[in-house]
Amino acid sequence: MSDVQISFNDMTIGNKPAKMILFVGQLDETNVDHEAKKIYQVITEMAEPLLMLDFSALEYMNSKSIGYLTDWFTQASAKNGSIAIIAPKPNILDILKVVGITQIIQIYNTAEEARVSMVGTETTTPTQTASIPEPTTQQTTPTAIPTPLQQTANTESIEVGNDGLQTNNNTQDNPNDTTGQY
Repeated sequence: MSDVQISFNDMTIGNKPAKMILFVGQLDETNVDHEAKKIYQVITEMAEPLLMLDFSALEYMNSKSIGYLTDWFTQASAKNGSIAIIAPKPNILDILKVVGITQIIQIYNTAEEARVSMVGTETTTPTQTASIPEPTTQQTTPTAIPTPLQQTANTESIEVGNDGLQTNNNTQDNPNDTTGQY
């Protein structure tokens, strides 16, 4: 059984209440369900959840804990809150990058960096403050329109005679054939 300790510290970001949540140990199948409830409780109790998740002492997190992390983000964002991740170890940061968490949750090297950044975004979510690139207008050069292929080898035509019957007239371009038939 792996062990994780989670501690909660009250703080203020700007003029809003916030929580620093420190994770120590391994967050895995043996403990994630129980520990996740504590985070949900904090999100429920706060009017605008501003959470700084300190991962500096987190050694391991499994896929289920990543699922909870995305749900915490969704829950906090729904209440006009924000989540930041602080100082994840390289192995944790690699996991977060691979699964795309870094695209929705901001990662900071220090708590102070996160605090300064969150002061300006305390009432918006990171996805709302992310800049959306303007569409670029590229000049395109006209491409040549291909000409239809000319049919020179074999041709087949279907003719209807006076008696109403169809006859096939096969011809082939052959310089040695003077009759036009083969």
